[in-house]
Amino acid sequence: MEEKMRHLEMIQNVISRMASNSFLLKGWTVTLVVGLLAFANIKEMDSNFMFLALIPAAIFWFLDGYFIHQSWLYVELYNHVTKTRNEDIDFSLDAKPYEDLAGSHVEGIFSHTLLIFYVPTLAVIIIAICFFK
Repeated sequence: MEEKMRHLEMIQNVISRMASNSFLLKGWTVTLVVGLLAFANIKEMDSNFMFLALIPAAIFWFLDGYFIHQSWLYVELYNHVTKTRNEDIDFSLDAKPYEDLAGSHVEGIFSHTLLIFYVPTLAVIIIAICFFK
């Protein structure tokens, strides 16, 4: 039983790192978008410069979707290990066999948790572009 608990803790640590990476990406997105929009306003540049804020938002949305997808894979691995007998614990962290059970990367990108963050972020950028034209 102790081996199973250690294996589950290892998987939980991976899931926690994925969640931490996702959180950091959201922080960097806000920082870069606000910084680029503020810089465009301070320098009295035209709205074309504000289009640069779309680039980090889109890239970080894609990366965030990747981390969400990876966390789903490890949740499936975690669920599998909980049902595994103690004698069959191999301490594997390979989550590829669970890709059919977890959602795809595209589903991760369009998950509810990412949509409620990145869609308003992109909307703010587009509104700023239109307002300062």
